[in-house]
This record gives sequence, C-alpha cells and structure tokens, in this order.
Amino acid sequence: MNNSNSLLTSANQVYRRIADKVSTLAPVTLLAARFYVGWAFFSSGLTKLNNWDSTLFLFEEEYSVPLLPYELAAYLGTAAEIVLPLLLMAGLASRFSALGLFLVNIVAVISLEDIAAAAYAQHVLWATLLLQVVIFSGGRFAVDHLVKRQLAKDEMCKHKAVDTKVPTAS
Repeated sequence: MNNSNSLLTSANQVYRRIADKVSTLAPVTLLAARFYVGWAFFSSGLTKLNNWDSTLFLFEEEYSVPLLPYELAAYLGTAAEIVLPLLLMAGLASRFSALGLFLVNIVAVISLEDIAAAAYAQHVLWATLLLQVVIFSGGRFAVDHLVKRQLAKDEMCKHKAVDTKVPTAS
C-alpha cells in the first residue's frame, strides 16, 4: 500500500511540474489567438471597405442577415470587422471585443445559405478561440491587464494613504 501511495505521489508531482510549465504558455497562446482571429476579421473588414459596391451587392443578394436592411447590415458588419479586431489585438476591452466578434461570427454563419465544410470549420475555430478570450480575458499581454494592474496599485495607494492618516484632536 505504501509503494502505491508513493508512486501516486511521485506521478502527481511530475504531472504538476509539467502542468505548471505548460501553464506559463497561457498568455502567449491567448495573444496568438487574439491576433489570429483579429487579423482574419480585420482583413475581411478591409476587403469590404475596398470593394464597397461588391459588399453592398453581397449583403443584398448573398447574405441573408436576419431582421436588418442589407445596407445597415453591411455598415454594421464592416464597422464591427474593423473596430473590434483592433481592440481584440490590442487587448483593450478584450472580453467585449471577443464577444462582439463571436456574435459577428454567428451572424456570418447563419446568414449564408450554403457554407462549405472547410469554411464552417474555420468559423467554429474562430468561435472557440473567441470564447476562450471571453472566458479567460486577453491574458497578461493585453492592455486590459496593464489597466487592471494600475487600478489595483492606485487602489492600494489610496488605502495606504487612508491608513496612514493620523487622527487629529478636535
């Protein structure tokens, strides 16, 4: 019994050391995910801007965006594909921008009557990566992280200043 416990303990220690090393990659993978998906959407938005007549034609004839007039859908979709990826790649309002792109991604998939299997798989990959950012935030290499750290420092300084004030006699 003692041998099996020590074997389990040793295996657990090895596992934890490996897991800790792998966990150090989390900020890098979140950064890579933000740039991978962000660039895909940003370049799509640039294409729409560069060929605006084609964009309007596609939104009128090809895409079936529910509930919106095609011109409004074209403007909103293009704006989202330009602004949200920039925020996502910078890591500014990471969760908001990832959620916004997640919704754009869903609308893109449901707006196409026929979508190729490879294109559908790409949209699923983007959705998965975007949900990771929504759940875990932009990571250590995001502006959000710097802002959060600065706010925590400011809060700590504020509490320290309040704690060090000497009460005066009235």
